[in-house]
Amino acid sequence: MRSLTAAIADHDDAAGFLAWPGDFELDRKDHVEEVHLASGATLEGFAGDGAGGTFFFCGDGGEERPVLYADSEGGAALVAIGLEQLLQLLLVAPWWRDCQAFTEEESRELAAEYLEDMPDLTDRRDRAAAALGIELPTEAEVLTRLHRVATEAGDDFVLVYTPEGNEYERLITA
Repeated sequence: MRSLTAAIADHDDAAGFLAWPGDFELDRKDHVEEVHLASGATLEGFAGDGAGGTFFFCGDGGEERPVLYADSEGGAALVAIGLEQLLQLLLVAPWWRDCQAFTEEESRELAAEYLEDMPDLTDRRDRAAAALGIELPTEAEVLTRLHRVATEAGDDFVLVYTPEGNEYERLITA
């Protein structure tokens, strides 16, 4: 099975959509500060965003590992179980960070703002998903899954600022 990170690198449509509006780039994998998981599990930065946030794989294994997102302001959340789920989130609701209620209605309002500036957003998203071989769930499905993963499974994935031993704040709460 071909890796999704390799597929992103090989497809300009996919990499372009993920870079914007997804705000996800594979060449931004170094976090702004030294961190570790409270559990002691492996933490591997593999991508980042333009504001200094980092996406980490947690534990041992490949792209199926849980994905933790840490921003540059001291907040973190488990956002997906595996890279495919993360990419589904970024393709369907790239504005996920602004979804505080995790509802389809809220997501549609945010989508309308993006569509004003990027009328071809849906076409670009569909080309990216096809290039990566990813099926797209609904907005409601990805937002419900994000909230569940962050609030239920996320308890086992506490990020710590290593030099001071301080835990990052939860970006997503129950």
